[in-house]
Amino acid sequence: MKLLGNIIWMIFGGILTAVEYFLGGLAMMITIIGIPFGLQSMKLGVLCLWPFGKKVIRKPTSGCLNTVMNLIWFFVGGIWIALTHWFFGLLFYITIIGAPFGKQHMKMAHIALTPFGRTIIDN
Repeated sequence: MKLLGNIIWMIFGGILTAVEYFLGGLAMMITIIGIPFGLQSMKLGVLCLWPFGKKVIRKPTSGCLNTVMNLIWFFVGGIWIALTHWFFGLLFYITIIGAPFGKQHMKMAHIALTPFGRTIIDN
């Protein structure tokens, strides 16, 4: 079921969203200061490619630097990314068929708000 969900996800926009995350990550990596933010964008892109069967957890060793980086990420663009995922998640939740896809958007909105100090694992 995860495989079918991932294939449908990729056909109906997952691949395009992942490409946007990857291109944004590459653009952020142009400067040395932007490299950590670009890596987080790549992490979001990987999750966006194959979201079914993945789980986002908080690393037990996240510290002060992750908090500072999350604050910068939040105010520079994380809120807008999360709002976009929330909007699409709510649109998908309107129908029963779209509910699993809405759940995946909500999972991505959660990590889009504060990606530092989180990791993606297989379920």
